[in-house]
Amino acid sequence: MSQDRSITIFQVDSFSNVPFKGNPAGVCILEKSLDDQTMQNIAAEMNLAETAFVVPITAGPLVNAYKFKLRWFTPTTEVPLCGHATLATARVLYDIYQVKNDTLTFDTESGDLMVSRINDMIQLDFPAGDPHPIELPDYFKNALNFHLADIDDMFHEAFQCRVLGMLLLRFKDASAISKIAPNFSDLAQAEDSFGSKGVVVTAEGEKPYDFISRFFAPSLGINEDPVTGAAHTVLTPYWSVMLKKKKMVAFQVSKRGGELNVELKTDPKGFRHRVLISGQAIIVLEGVMKLAVDD
Repeated sequence: MSQDRSITIFQVDSFSNVPFKGNPAGVCILEKSLDDQTMQNIAAEMNLAETAFVVPITAGPLVNAYKFKLRWFTPTTEVPLCGHATLATARVLYDIYQVKNDTLTFDTESGDLMVSRINDMIQLDFPAGDPHPIELPDYFKNALNFHLADIDDMFHEAFQCRVLGMLLLRFKDASAISKIAPNFSDLAQAEDSFGSKGVVVTAEGEKPYDFISRFFAPSLGINEDPVTGAAHTVLTPYWSVMLKKKKMVAFQVSKRGGELNVELKTDPKGFRHRVLISGQAIIVLEGVMKLAVDD
C-alpha cells in the first residue's frame, strides 16, 4: 500500500536579480534525505540543469541551522559540484526559511563548502580547479561544429581539470565563442571517449568583463548550461594567471546570460587554493510535489 508524501520545491534563477535570466535550479529543503532514485526522478521531472536536495545536520529549529547535507542531480545523474544550485539553496534558506546565520556550511561530495550572505549578494567559497594543459583531439574540434580551418585560426589552447574532469578550451577572441554550435550527440560521444565531464569554452572579455565563457555537458544531460558556477572554479585560476589578477568579473554568454564576480584565494601554505564566486538569485516558483511512498 502506498500513500502520498508531499515535499515543497522551489525554482530559483541564480546569478540574476530579475526573473527569467541567469540559471534556473530546483531546491528541495528536506527534514530527512530521500533515496537516490527518488531524488534522481525528481530532478528528471524538474528537467533543470541541477536540482539541489538539502537536509539540516544541526539539531534544533531550522532558523538556527548552520550546517546542511547537500547533493545535486542533473536530469540524468548526480554531480560532485554545482555552483548555481548552491547559490539557489542559500537564497531559499535565507528568504523562505529565515535562517539567521550569515555563513552556512554545506557537507558535499566536494567537501565542506562555505556560503556567506553579504548584503544582497551570496558568496560561494569553493575549492579551485587545477587546469593542466592537454592536446585536444580533432574529434572534439569536429563536435564543436567549426570548420577545421576556422578552428585552427581561432583556437588557442586546451586544459583539463583533474578533479572535475572538465575541459577548458581557450579561443583567441570573444567573437569565436558565439560561433560555436556543437553537435551535441557528437560532443557527448567525444566526452565519453576522452573521459571528460563538461566542456567550457572561453576567451578574454571586453569591458566590463575580464573573460567570457559558455559551458556544454551533453554527457551529463545538459546540452548548454546558462550560468555555471562550477566551471568558474576552473576558469578563475586559469584567467588569474593569464591576466595577473585575483579579482575579476566574468560573463557567461548563454541565451539567458549571467554575471559572476570571482576571486582567487591563494593559500600561503601551498595547499589547494579557493575560488570565491559571488552573485544574486531570485525565487521564481514555489510548489508542492506529491510522491507516492510505500508504508
